[in-house]
Amino acid sequence: MSLVDRVRARYARPPELVRAVVTPDPDERVLAWGERTDGGWTVATSRGLRVVPADLSLAEAGAVPVLPWHEIGTARWTAAGGGGTFVVTPLAEVEPGVQVRLPVQRHVLREAGELPAVLKKRVDLTVVTSQRHPLPTGGSVLLVARRVPGQAAREWTVVFDDEADRDDPAAREVARERLAAAVAADDPTR
Repeated sequence: MSLVDRVRARYARPPELVRAVVTPDPDERVLAWGERTDGGWTVATSRGLRVVPADLSLAEAGAVPVLPWHEIGTARWTAAGGGGTFVVTPLAEVEPGVQVRLPVQRHVLREAGELPAVLKKRVDLTVVTSQRHPLPTGGSVLLVARRVPGQAAREWTVVFDDEADRDDPAAREVARERLAAAVAADDPTR
């Protein structure tokens, strides 16, 4: 890609359908987008990640769901030419303070643009700290403090590496103790 093409791509307006997904919310804006190999777009907005199908009508654009940045556990990028593949692992709360990893989402992009850098930055900005601790079952648990939009306090969550550990009383007790210690030692000025 020539320098002129890179500058043109950097300052290009998003396609009309991409702009339309954020129109209903005046506080949301498009940060970056990538053209998918299936003809749609993967879009990073100020609120999170959206997938815009190519066959979506403008009237339906406001209903495209958003995956908030603080609900993304991991996002791995593999470049291939001007595009590449994102593998995103969303998180869902199954009980207060406990999250599970949902099935991974694959985003295969023909053209990635600024999307990889924006996605990494946005996910990284939500994570204040994370700590992995072993469990008596042989597995481990991840404790994560995240910044959540609209909340002054950080949100601490527990993610068990093995779902079976979530139902084990000994593993849950260790996770509770580790979480309590992490919260007590937390410095909210960071």
